[in-house]
Amino acid sequence: MIPSCVRNFGKNAVQRQQAISSFFTSSKKSYATEASFETKPFRLHHLETGPSSSVTLTRDDALTFYEQMHTIRRMETAAGNMYKEKIIRGFCHLYSGQEACAVGIKAALRPQDSVITAYRAHGWTYMMGVPQLGVLAELTGRQSGCARGKGGSMHMYAKNFYGGNGIVGAQVPLGVGIAFAAKYSGTDGVCVTLYGDGAANQGQVFEVYNMAKLWDVPCIFVCENNGYGMGTSVDRASASTSYYTRGDYIPGIWVDGMDVLAVREATRYSVDYCTSGKGPIVLEMATYRYSGHSMSDPGTSYRTREEIQEVRQTRDPVTSFKEKIIAAELVTAEELKKMESDIRASVDESMKKAKSDKEIGPEELTMDIYADNRGGSIRGTIPWDKFEHKSLGKAVNM
Repeated sequence: MIPSCVRNFGKNAVQRQQAISSFFTSSKKSYATEASFETKPFRLHHLETGPSSSVTLTRDDALTFYEQMHTIRRMETAAGNMYKEKIIRGFCHLYSGQEACAVGIKAALRPQDSVITAYRAHGWTYMMGVPQLGVLAELTGRQSGCARGKGGSMHMYAKNFYGGNGIVGAQVPLGVGIAFAAKYSGTDGVCVTLYGDGAANQGQVFEVYNMAKLWDVPCIFVCENNGYGMGTSVDRASASTSYYTRGDYIPGIWVDGMDVLAVREATRYSVDYCTSGKGPIVLEMATYRYSGHSMSDPGTSYRTREEIQEVRQTRDPVTSFKEKIIAAELVTAEELKKMESDIRASVDESMKKAKSDKEIGPEELTMDIYADNRGGSIRGTIPWDKFEHKSLGKAVNM
């Protein structure tokens, strides 16, 4: 039986990793403590050398990465089910298939680094410190959500996480601003600015490529190329699908976005590049989404079910990583089966609470609007004294 400290995957990430490591290494079985792997070769643009395709992985990291990717997959499955039950309303964009991008990038970031992404943000919110319940309750519009249910699917935030954003490509200039602030303030931080292939042709992206390079801003531009911008394939939308070269004068790297280790290595390299004063860099992560653009899109009118099934069978980031670490004897299949069972139970419990939790009252709609709250009632509302500018504070303790 796995102890509760390991079962509770909503706890602090460091404590969770320590609990996992302590429990599994107490077994009598002799494990490999580290293994080496080869990634797909990186493709380079305006770089003489790039990340190493020979990577090492410790047993602790193997357990952590698998737990994180599997948790995101289960959370997205839960979100999809709640949307079908009409408990989640509005838009809901799932990250299933792209888990290695978030987990691999986060593994290479430091406490002073920041992230901003587009609307496929549930997994990223979890990775940046919001518990499962904070994500799932936000999706259902309940008070335990990370924005007390006021933000929903595309508007979740955490420390150094500037959220998902609902306007296509609009987060890219914001990310450059965050990176500029880090340089101006001398924090040595970088900002990972994510966008999809569907946003890669936006004019505002090229405008801030220019600004970032002019000022050598420490911004890592990450194009998550999942093959389709809404219902349009990259080949139909882009004259050039080599997104890692689209920064022109900005160096770029093509990365296998279905391999968490390749993503981690490319991000490590990029953090070092940006913090050495060389300015921005562009990463193209070749990945895939299993669901449609959003839950209202069946995702099969512009691609075949056979295509999706082939990716699941040959490139899935979760199962391929599982096979890799078992074959390297870093873990056993039995260990991962127990972990999967615990994750399923934890997500199911969080989903149950997200369904039964209360919604906030209408009086909270005008709270936490201003950083410098001067108070006072909202004019033009009836009853006039019900809606006031007030500060409630943090929605979720992380």
